[in-house]
Amino acid sequence: MSTTWPEVLSALVARQDLDAASATWAMEEILSGNATPAQIAGFAVALRAKGETLAEVQGLVDAMYRHAVPFSVEGRVVDIVGTGGDLAKTVNISTMSAVIIAGAGVPVVKHGNRAASSASGAADVLEELGVRLDVPPTRLGEVLDSVGITFCFAPVFHASYRFTAVPRRELGIPTTFNFLGPLVNPAKPAASAVGVADARMGPIMAGVLGARGADAFVFRGDDGLDEITTSTTSRVWIADGATGEVTEDVIDPRALGLDYAPVSELTGGDPAFNAKVFERVLGGEQSAVRTAVLLNAGAAIAAHEAATGDLETRLRAGIERARESIDTGAAAKVLENWARTTQTLV
Repeated sequence: MSTTWPEVLSALVARQDLDAASATWAMEEILSGNATPAQIAGFAVALRAKGETLAEVQGLVDAMYRHAVPFSVEGRVVDIVGTGGDLAKTVNISTMSAVIIAGAGVPVVKHGNRAASSASGAADVLEELGVRLDVPPTRLGEVLDSVGITFCFAPVFHASYRFTAVPRRELGIPTTFNFLGPLVNPAKPAASAVGVADARMGPIMAGVLGARGADAFVFRGDDGLDEITTSTTSRVWIADGATGEVTEDVIDPRALGLDYAPVSELTGGDPAFNAKVFERVLGGEQSAVRTAVLLNAGAAIAAHEAATGDLETRLRAGIERARESIDTGAAAKVLENWARTTQTLV
């Protein structure tokens, strides 16, 4: 175990893997405010250049949970989130999917933040739609119980992560820190659907989630999208929460009865633009965005159900539930109730 910055950084520069304890030590130093900006930046770049291991990412996640505000939930909940970084600037597919999942009767604890690599993050579009983000953490459980969905605003639950903000911004390149958000939902959901722009991180993120006992789908479009894409096939790494085992498969929209559509048809804009798209999808508009949302919501529902059977069967069942959520108006009702409930609690 390395417990000084020279030891940790020297190992990484020499392309030597850290054990989990050393990674945890480094992250503890960062989150406690003991690390300098230079040390934080050096660690982030050296780890990314070497290539992260599952043990290293697990060590970072362990430290983040120690510093996080906990959020306890009863029963199985699901999160759906992307790492960002694909530079495609799509609409808020994961956030739309979350509302549709809740409309299908599956409880959702969404963990997210404002935009980093796009014009509109989850928090930005939800605010535009009337959902208050300043609900006290102690009352978010009431929102979940009442509406079937709630939002954990990352800066509130991971306040210590602020020490990484300046180095990350000044570096201007993706680092390991970009991949941690989807792994540190304060509710520790029993199921997750995670989009990742870097294919190398897919099995690692699935491994971290599976080791925690979560059933998870981690996916990447073969066009580079951090979603299950509409333009071609997507790779998916499936974590079995019971065993921790990770398997790899392929998702093809056409095999699920859905048409291909170019990524350009998923392009978003500012929060106001994306909110309008959100409302049109919930209103039943047929579009490539609807297809993308059905695919991603369907995967999250499948992860939550943790059913046995082949991937196509599981996804078809999830997609059908997502479709019903939209077409019956259940998803639109969830969004309406969510906005109203959060406004009464602030």
